[in-house]
Amino acid sequence: MATANQIKYRIGQAKKTMVTLNKEVTATKAKIKNLESALKKAKAAPKAKPKKKVAAKKKRVIKKKKAAPKRKKR
Repeated sequence: MATANQIKYRIGQAKKTMVTLNKEVTATKAKIKNLESALKKAKAAPKAKPKKKVAAKKKRVIKKKKAAPKRKKR
């Protein structure tokens, strides 16, 4: 069986951990609020329209000239 002093010590240690955990909880709650407000701002911001893709220029196709008809020899 534990003595009264040991129990008091354990209670003190538990209270210390509770204090640190409560501080962490409040800090994380504040961070969550900040992130949620940032999310709302991001959703409300006007969305940028996607840029239209510039069509690639078509290369000119050079048509081959037809060969002149051969002349008949006389």
